[in-house]
Amino acid sequence: MNRSDRKKTRIIAIANQKGGVGKTTTIVNLGAALAQNGLKCLLLDMDPQGNASTGLGSFATDRASTIYDVLNETHSLAGTMIGTPVDHLFLVPGSTDLSGLDAELLSKPDRATRLKSLLKPSGASEPTLEGFDYVLIDCPPSLNLLTVNALAAADRLIVPLQAEFFALEGLTQLLATIRQIQGGLNPYLRVGGIVLTMVDHRNRLSRQVAEDVRANLGADVFETMIPRNVRLSEAPSHGLPAIVYDPDCAGSQAYLQMAQEFLQREGYRSAA
Repeated sequence: MNRSDRKKTRIIAIANQKGGVGKTTTIVNLGAALAQNGLKCLLLDMDPQGNASTGLGSFATDRASTIYDVLNETHSLAGTMIGTPVDHLFLVPGSTDLSGLDAELLSKPDRATRLKSLLKPSGASEPTLEGFDYVLIDCPPSLNLLTVNALAAADRLIVPLQAEFFALEGLTQLLATIRQIQGGLNPYLRVGGIVLTMVDHRNRLSRQVAEDVRANLGADVFETMIPRNVRLSEAPSHGLPAIVYDPDCAGSQAYLQMAQEFLQREGYRSAA
């Protein structure tokens, strides 16, 4: 996989304040797919549930330090990073301790930019972890201080959107938050794409939602849609991304296709 002129590490947040939309499944499989394309990636699990960590083989009892310790500045980011079952994909695990971080940081002057200062010290354009092509941030299913920190640090935002009746309504609040972040904390934040998840192609409602989302959001929506697929749900219990657990299932094939579409948007091209 060859990169066109851009060489700096890009930070991608994956967020949706609504739970159960396939956010963690998306970030784990996108990260794994990028790594399989030879890109060095780091996944930061900012969700107190820690599901992305579990999905990459890091179980709660095994986590010596987590992103909570990094944000509290008791551990370094590099020192907390661990390997995963996927070559080129690394992880800074999440922790239930993150659920209390909002209150702990509330009085801190850098409460909204703590992560940004760790990844981009002194406003530098490059993250501190040289050699990584992507830093992927899994956000909690809420618009709390953890999500604000992720958006303040990110270059791009990917939004998984479940193909359901209230999909667009749920997106409105997130887009309003993005505009607020752009107006102050991070004027460079851009929407990198919206991916429709849990699509049932046999269901008329799913098809209608997809049409409505594309009519409203146009080119921001990935062409690839992620279907409902039981293998996507099974994979985390084995500590593996679905594209490793069962690369031939419909869900895995969709995520592999989505990753290729993402890379095209990012200016990559396949090696000849």
